[in-house]
Amino acid sequence: MTHRTTTLASGVRVVTEAMSSVRSVTLGLWLDVGSRDERPEEAGCSHFLEHTLFKGTATRSARDIAEAMDAVGGELNAFTSKELTCFHARILDADLPLAFEILADMLITARNRPEDIEAERQVVLSELDALGDAPDELVHTEFCQLLLGAHPLAAETLGTVDSISRLDRDTIHAYYLDRYRPGSVVVAAAGNLDHDRVVALADQLLGDLGRPGATTATRSPVDGYRTGQIRIRHRPSEQAHLVLGAGGLDQHDGDRFALKVLDVVLGGGMSSRLFQEIREVRGLAYSTFSYAASYTDAGLVAAYVGTPPGKVDEALGVLSAELDRIADDVTRAEVERAKGALTGGTVLGLEDTGSRMSRLGKQVVTGAELLGVEEALTRIAAVDVDAVRAVAARVLTRPRDLALVGPFAPEEADRFLDVVA
Repeated sequence: MTHRTTTLASGVRVVTEAMSSVRSVTLGLWLDVGSRDERPEEAGCSHFLEHTLFKGTATRSARDIAEAMDAVGGELNAFTSKELTCFHARILDADLPLAFEILADMLITARNRPEDIEAERQVVLSELDALGDAPDELVHTEFCQLLLGAHPLAAETLGTVDSISRLDRDTIHAYYLDRYRPGSVVVAAAGNLDHDRVVALADQLLGDLGRPGATTATRSPVDGYRTGQIRIRHRPSEQAHLVLGAGGLDQHDGDRFALKVLDVVLGGGMSSRLFQEIREVRGLAYSTFSYAASYTDAGLVAAYVGTPPGKVDEALGVLSAELDRIADDVTRAEVERAKGALTGGTVLGLEDTGSRMSRLGKQVVTGAELLGVEEALTRIAAVDVDAVRAVAARVLTRPRDLALVGPFAPEEADRFLDVVA
C-alpha cells in the first residue's frame, strides 16, 4: 500500500492510499487552519466553524446532511486542533462520490446563520464548562500556556468564555471566507479507491471553492520557551493533577523518532518507568504517563500524575528524579522494548482506513515529511540507546515548568521551586 499525491491547478492538494483488501473508504477534507491562526477577537473561530458547518448549506439543511449519511450507513464527523481542522466521512467505497459531494457542499456553501451561531454558542460554552470541571484535562492546557506564554499556539482551541460570548456572525463568517481557501485544503482518502477518480472528484466538487488563492493569515513563529515557571489553579478536588515538563522538538527535527522511543521508556505503558515506580512500587497514583507533542515549529515533553493532595511532594520528587536520571541510565533492553511497542502500535493502529487517512492528511496539511508506513518503521528500528540518551540529554535537562490543578493556593508555588530549577 503506497500513497499518491496530486496538486490541482486551484492549489488543492490530494493524497490517497489504496487498500484493496477493504470495501470502505475514509475521506477527509483538511485545512491548515487552527486556533494558533486566530487573532484575539477571533479566539475560538476555528472550532466554532467545525460546529456550524454541520448546520446546513445553501442546498441542504442539517437534517438533510444527517439523513443522507444515515441512508448509506456512513459516519460523518470533524475535529479542530491548534494547527488544523478536519471534516471526515467513512463510507462504503461505492458511496465515496456522495460523501465527497456532501463534505464539499459543507466546506464551500456554509451559511453560518445567526440563529445557528446562537445555538452552537451554548454548545461551545458547555464544552468550556466541561473542561473547567475536568482537572485532569485542564492541567495539560495550563502546562501548555505556562510553557508558551502568550504565543497563539498556547491558546485553548475552544477559545475562552469571554471570546465565545462575544463572537458574532460577521466575525465568524469573515474568518470562514478568508481562511477556507483552496491553498489551505488537503483532500486525504484511504481505502478501496482509485487515486485518479478521487482527483477528478476533488476538481469537480471543490474547484477553487469560489474563493481562489490561499489564506492571508501569517503564523508568528515560536522563538523560545518560558522555563522555571509554576502555575497553580485552585480546584477543591479529591486529587491533585500535575504536569512537569519542558520544551520539546518540532515535527521536522531529526531526533523526533528517538524522542518517541524515549517517551515510551519514560511513561508510555505499563512497563514504563513512571508506571512501575509511581503506581506499582509506591502506589502514589492510579494514572501516570508521559507524552511528547510536536507542532510545525515547537514541541513539548511532559509527565503527568494524578495523586492525593498529601502525596504531591513525593510524586513530584519521583517525577523529577526519573526525568533527571533517564539520560544517564536508560538501557538497551528498555530501548528495544519501547521500539517493539512503537512498531506494534503503529502497525495495529493503521489497519483501518480512518487511521491511514488521518496519518496522510495530517502529514500533508502540516507540511511534515510524508513517510510511508514502512519508512516510519525503518526510522524507529534505526534508533539505538545512544540516540535515546542523546535526545534525553537534549530535552530533559532543561529547566522545567510545573502546572498543578487541585486544592492548593497559588501562593504555595514556592514550595515546589526545587523541581523546576
